[in-house]
Amino acid sequence: MILPITGVFAAVIGILLLVLSAVVVKYRIKYGKDMGTTEDLDFEAAVRAHGNLVEYAPLTLLMLGVAELNGVSNGFIYWVGLAFVVGRILHAWGMFQGQGGPHTARMVGILLTWASILIIAVLLLLNVFQAHG
Repeated sequence: MILPITGVFAAVIGILLLVLSAVVVKYRIKYGKDMGTTEDLDFEAAVRAHGNLVEYAPLTLLMLGVAELNGVSNGFIYWVGLAFVVGRILHAWGMFQGQGGPHTARMVGILLTWASILIIAVLLLLNVFQAHG
């Protein structure tokens, strides 16, 4: 069975990961730093924006895929996936604009990310309990 909705979100998140990776590489080349960061707040923000996506994306994509396989409504999966992607873009943009400090886009991005994970988790639990209840 194919997972067309999850596949689209995996592709979009993969592209976002490459964009964020390129920003980190730009700073690594600029400072000749193969590991770690410097005192440059933009460099640190780039590393954390990239790392944060890597921390949240695998579990979210896995949950979206399981939901899609389990028959959770495609509409729910689509909107949760979209909220997650928008959240990750806002988070990264807010990290860059705020140099890792407080920024409205970063906070909204965090909230969208957490809400997406919570919603897909609840949908998965409801789906399992309905199927076996």
